[in-house]
Amino acid sequence: MACTSCSTSDGGSPKGCKNNGTCGTDSCNKLTVFDWLSNMSLPNGDAPFDCVEVRFKNGRKEFYRNTEKLTLSMGDIVATVASPGHDIGIVTLTGELVKIQMKKKGVNHLSNDVPKIYRKASQKDIDIWSTARDREEPMKVRARELAIAQKLEMKISDIEFQGDGSKATFYYTANDRIDFRALIKDFAKEFSTRIEMKQVGFRQEAARLGGIGSCGRELCCSTWLTDFRSVNTSAARYQQLSLNPQKLAGQCGKLKCCLNYELDTYMDALKDFPDFETKLVTEKGDAICQKQDIFKGLMWFAYTNNFANWHVLKIDQVKEIVAENKLKNKVSSLEDYAIEIVVEPEKNFNNAMGQESLTRFDQPKPKKKPNKKRKPAGENAIVANNNKPANNNNNNNRQAQNEKKPVAAKPTEPRKPIIITKNEAKK
Repeated sequence: MACTSCSTSDGGSPKGCKNNGTCGTDSCNKLTVFDWLSNMSLPNGDAPFDCVEVRFKNGRKEFYRNTEKLTLSMGDIVATVASPGHDIGIVTLTGELVKIQMKKKGVNHLSNDVPKIYRKASQKDIDIWSTARDREEPMKVRARELAIAQKLEMKISDIEFQGDGSKATFYYTANDRIDFRALIKDFAKEFSTRIEMKQVGFRQEAARLGGIGSCGRELCCSTWLTDFRSVNTSAARYQQLSLNPQKLAGQCGKLKCCLNYELDTYMDALKDFPDFETKLVTEKGDAICQKQDIFKGLMWFAYTNNFANWHVLKIDQVKEIVAENKLKNKVSSLEDYAIEIVVEPEKNFNNAMGQESLTRFDQPKPKKKPNKKRKPAGENAIVANNNKPANNNNNNNRQAQNEKKPVAAKPTEPRKPIIITKNEAKK
């Protein structure tokens, strides 16, 4: 169930999350875990698990021990141990599921190194925490300006303040090792707080910042993916994807994690296929594989002396030809084994009512009214003044120049135009 700030506003449009990752119900945060044991009671004599999972900014989660035996539930804001001071976080998981999560992350719940929870956060703690978080965005802009001024090849991607506002952690990415000792001095002088620099990878940066992928969904690393497995270009080759770095790379600049999702299915399907480098020997010549269709079980072959014509063969037919070649027998040609692919006619669906037009609701354009001031003239009629032919270009140019010059108006009687036909003009 979402919090009230994410509900719809008047008119049905969503208002969006106004808590910026500090929702009390923990329903619209990153990497949330559903507690499916919340409505189950413990057996008699069993004490509840004394560790809880606490989430901080941008999905950073830590495990803490509830030494004070506080009654905690999901969404409670607590004050935890930090170095130095204390930090403020939100409880995301309690009970037996925390033990499973700690085992998955490799954290020993019996160890004394597990930090503890001080108390539930008071209103004063929450106010200081909110004030510190409001400083992060303008502080990040200024920090980038100072890093550029020192000409350091690094990118400051995010800043996280401690809950009590005594320390700020700067997350940055860089290709090489950076000497930022002078930069820390500038940060401490500019922001008047304790500074900690932490380098993260490009995938971790994308997970912290979030975004929308090319599939139209939120990034997997910022919503549910917790471990980053290595992705190789061989995964794209097995799936017969074009090796275009612009299409295969995600927002982090690395290969997309989703290339590994279907790789096992492709690898299982390719076990039944002959090797892509298989060469078929026929009487017409040798043939080399050009393409594979894993789902339909087809392979395309072409002769080495004619790469323009491809022949489609099924896997069983290719294996049969390979078996004959192993016995040092040549088949007659690929045409004897090739199959014809029937191309289905393209279906065009048209609306019989004619409602597919995009301009059906547009208002029709008004028709132009004829100009009544223009006087109709005959097809062979030429209007001239002063009894002079109308085709004299020199006179027309002089007349145009005279019209541009201001001339004092003289009282003259209006002259009627004389209409001369073409035949009279020739005479």
